[in-house]
Amino acid sequence: MTTAPASDRPAPSPALPRTTPPGASPAGRWLRRAARRHGPVLALYGGLKLAGFAVFLSLLHFAGDFRAKHPRFGGGAHPWDVLATWDGWWYQQIAAHGYDPALVPIPGATGLITLEGNSAAFFPLYPALMRLVSETTGLGLFGSGLLVSVVASFAAALGIHAVVARLAGHRAGLAAAGLWAVWPGSGVEWAVYSDSLFVALAVWACHAVMNGRWLTAGALTCAAGLNRPTAVALVAALAVAALLALRERRERPLRPLAALAVAPLGLLGYLGWVGREMGDYGGYFALQRGAWAHTFDYGRHTLDVLTSVPVGHFDYLSAFPFADLIATGVVLLALALLPLLVRERPPAVLVVYTVLTLALVLGSQQIFANVSRYLLPAFPLLLPLAAALRRLTLPQLLWLLGPAALASGSYAGYALFELGVP
Repeated sequence: MTTAPASDRPAPSPALPRTTPPGASPAGRWLRRAARRHGPVLALYGGLKLAGFAVFLSLLHFAGDFRAKHPRFGGGAHPWDVLATWDGWWYQQIAAHGYDPALVPIPGATGLITLEGNSAAFFPLYPALMRLVSETTGLGLFGSGLLVSVVASFAAALGIHAVVARLAGHRAGLAAAGLWAVWPGSGVEWAVYSDSLFVALAVWACHAVMNGRWLTAGALTCAAGLNRPTAVALVAALAVAALLALRERRERPLRPLAALAVAPLGLLGYLGWVGREMGDYGGYFALQRGAWAHTFDYGRHTLDVLTSVPVGHFDYLSAFPFADLIATGVVLLALALLPLLVRERPPAVLVVYTVLTLALVLGSQQIFANVSRYLLPAFPLLLPLAAALRRLTLPQLLWLLGPAALASGSYAGYALFELGVP
């Protein structure tokens, strides 16, 4: 091939002045990149949750029995009032009136429940955010609680995508966010409950550990300890990851050690304050045991339920047959997914966090219907399922998860809030 003489080549076009189109500012470019990166995750998660949420509220409307119930336990003028009942009622009381920690015996009580319920059983971060948002926006405590939960649920979905995508690719991360949207128990993700906030803090703490951002991980773990007592699993997972990093000399010691020091402060600080106010440093655990019959029993109650429900026996503590049947399936699914997760060889922080979360949930005596939502924080269990679904295109993923989203309005919403105790 010959090259044209220089004289025959066309003259280069004169350079045109570069103009910046509207929206091409650094902020505009950042927003476009963020939309391309996070838009599919937010759209998938939000679409699935909206579909299930619509079914949930429709079932409440057609059932019509919410008006006959006490507002604290599922009643109200509108179907959506159920979203602020049970634990949501306690969170509203804390946001409105604060705490008055006390161990108050029930006169003449001789059974498992010997103490009156007290708001000190509920950790302070979520109601504090409710109060802050309410005073800032004027939404009221109900609306503010919903807003905090919904925003936190989207943050959690983004975090789940980020963690799983780092290990198994973008499509696997997308599938994991979608699976979390339809997980049994996911009805509390958009309710006046602290679960979405806890998962958001936990997943981004794990992500920070995986990326060596130790101070961020420590701060997020500290905040998680102000939100739920099961943050002890996250504290332990961070500690194991930090010690492994120090042993392998992958990090300079100062930041992992600082994270180790900061991580438990939220949890220990709240438990210590409650104990001091009650005059008993084991007061929080005494309250959980005496007012809610919630105590660590090394799995005896869970085993009792798992050997009773499959044969149709419901003669154990706090039986809610339909919700307990769902919870039994969730427990068996979690136990089946755990070895598959280990086989994927994820970072130690995810394995330790998941194993300890399962141990805390399954090793406790509690209302068994709650297990399906107590396992919402065990998001690493979604990794093997998401990895298996990563070959699906987005339309195929929607085709698979769409019916699950509709079903979740029944099993993750109505069955828990109306037929059980969320």
